[in-house]
Amino acid sequence: MKRFLTILLTTLALAGLLCVTASAASFDGPAAELAAIGMLKGGAGGFDLDKAPTRSQAAIMLVRLFGAEEEAKAAYAAGELKCPFTDVNGTAAPFAAWLADKGLASGTSETAFGGDSPCSAKAYTIFLLRALGYQDNVDFTAATAQEFAMGLGLLDTSAFTGTFLRDDLAAMTYQALGMDLKDGKTYLLKSLIESGAVDAAAAKPMTDKIEAYRALQASGAGAAQGLDTTVDAKVAMSFSVKGTDGGTSLDMTQKAEAAVQGRIQMVLDKDIQMAMDMTVTATDGETTETEKMEYWLKDGTAYVRSGEEAYQMPMSLSGMDMESLTALMEQSTGQNYAAMLPFIDSITAKPSGENTVYTLKLNNAFAGMINGLADQILGVLMSEEEGLDMDMSLTLDGSTVTYTVDKAGILKSAAADLTLKADMKASDGKDSLTVGVSMGMDMTMDVKAMGKAVKISFPDFSGFEEILGGADGPTGIFATTAY
Repeated sequence: MKRFLTILLTTLALAGLLCVTASAASFDGPAAELAAIGMLKGGAGGFDLDKAPTRSQAAIMLVRLFGAEEEAKAAYAAGELKCPFTDVNGTAAPFAAWLADKGLASGTSETAFGGDSPCSAKAYTIFLLRALGYQDNVDFTAATAQEFAMGLGLLDTSAFTGTFLRDDLAAMTYQALGMDLKDGKTYLLKSLIESGAVDAAAAKPMTDKIEAYRALQASGAGAAQGLDTTVDAKVAMSFSVKGTDGGTSLDMTQKAEAAVQGRIQMVLDKDIQMAMDMTVTATDGETTETEKMEYWLKDGTAYVRSGEEAYQMPMSLSGMDMESLTALMEQSTGQNYAAMLPFIDSITAKPSGENTVYTLKLNNAFAGMINGLADQILGVLMSEEEGLDMDMSLTLDGSTVTYTVDKAGILKSAAADLTLKADMKASDGKDSLTVGVSMGMDMTMDVKAMGKAVKISFPDFSGFEEILGGADGPTGIFATTAY
């Protein structure tokens, strides 16, 4: 049991840092918005978001994304289209026939579509790329489709769970509707409205959200190449532990507050560079401590200085091909990323003097995303903990983010007000612990520079001790005992 609290705190920290990259959420809100424009239709049991989508259901979605549902139905009813597949039902037949006729989807054989088989995340990604105007073996291949889509800002929300559900189909469809077409003339949903395939009035809530989000993204486009920002955050945490450890009863409640101030600089070029200078002041009501930590990343080496200690260690990007990474970054320049759209409940834009203030309220899917990510992190951290059974539940309440954009359309600042709660249980067969954590964070970020205007000055690293690990170094932090 001695590593239990360490694992808990590490999980919370990593979930907070990485929550924008993974999902195990319920996208019922986005699904309802898709239903309002006729893009997604459910049955008596609702949208069945917890079930895997079939190839027939994916085919229906693709035809709708091409704005051709009525065309396909009419042509099939008139006998102008024949379905070559014998394993699709009457509902899916017009759609499968239209896709086969246009060369946009093939079956598992000349006469079988595999309509009842599950649709994979890769297959649906390819469908969405086709709807956006990209071509197989021209813009992407089956092997590179998901990497190519990620470069465009299309996120596979099932990536961390490994199971592609209708939930993810709804989220990815929502993203695609907010993405630019290949020709760059407009985004997919707007093109469907212009063609008459989607009713403009029904789609207005979605188009308002998409266009506000696109304007907000454009304000911070330079951050894709570089970002220089100051950070000021206040964190309040309450922590309770009940149970037994080594036969000794535990019943502890503690509160703490922390203030974090500093500067973060990043240059995202062929050689990724970073500098972070943070001062943390923490108090538990009786004792107050202040610590300054500096971190740099330069030429593939990380440097850390805290107090009198200074370390350096090589950083691996998990074998990532840096040329491919650079090409991906260049490809993404100027793209309107829609990956976060399914996680946003609402966006409002209001004038404030010469500025515009955007307020984003995140939906339940964002809370579910953090929960799913925490499960993944917990699984990794527990992989070497024999006989330790753990369960964690994370919730995110009051998640609001605001951005201030100046009259030139450039991002000036951002602020976040988040409340994170975690309940965790652990047992090793002898002892058991129940831990509750409540953390509120109020953070502001002021942008000093973006893009190529970001310049990092590095100190002399000659006195930094070279390490690969060890209990006293940065790589040994996760292995320390919390109590």
